[in-house]
Amino acid sequence: MFTGLIRAIGTLRAIENNQVQVSCPVADLLPELELGDSVAVDGVCLTVTQILPTGFLAAVSPETTSRTTLKQTTEEIYVNLEPSLRVGSKLGGHFVTGHIDGVGWLETAEQTENAWEMSFQVTDPRISRYIVPKGSVAINGVSLTVADCNATGSWFKVAVIPLTYAETNLQYLQPGNLVNLEGDVLGKYVEKFLRLGSHSNPALASWAELSQTQAAIEDPLTPQFLAEHGYL
Repeated sequence: MFTGLIRAIGTLRAIENNQVQVSCPVADLLPELELGDSVAVDGVCLTVTQILPTGFLAAVSPETTSRTTLKQTTEEIYVNLEPSLRVGSKLGGHFVTGHIDGVGWLETAEQTENAWEMSFQVTDPRISRYIVPKGSVAINGVSLTVADCNATGSWFKVAVIPLTYAETNLQYLQPGNLVNLEGDVLGKYVEKFLRLGSHSNPALASWAELSQTQAAIEDPLTPQFLAEHGYL
């Protein structure tokens, strides 16, 4: 579990055997890292398999490469780094799992007097359905609040304060660059419970029954559905 508050910017490059090598500032992360620790690398939860003098190695599964920007590691790239949340630590962002839903891309980035306004697009409805006004979203692992979005969530805007912009790899993004996106995990659970509650009893149904029920439900949540169940 992570918070979306980036601790350092590092660099990543792919090496053989489905592994990546991450280099990071020695003073920021390395002193507390141990073998087997989880680290969010551009929002992707990876496990430390070997500690190096200036970084660490991590294995990357085919599922991870297919869903994230880590498949673009033919050249060295800047990545945001965050160690896992410790018990008793401050939760300054929001709950981030490190399980990326998919990728979107930067549309525009404009500097204003108090922030950088950045707009993004995403075509996958499995991601866009969790983009809601004033909701939380993790972009390359950075916890941000949706300032504006269209009805489907396929376009949204965030306001990034200068400190966050300067201390993350958001500063290097150019229009068209891909980013890792993770929707708010709380919203995902609420959606599932609402859907299953109207079709079956989750406490009694088998996993097979729940899977069949979920597969059969394709329509997104609507204001009418929420009103019928007492949420509006």
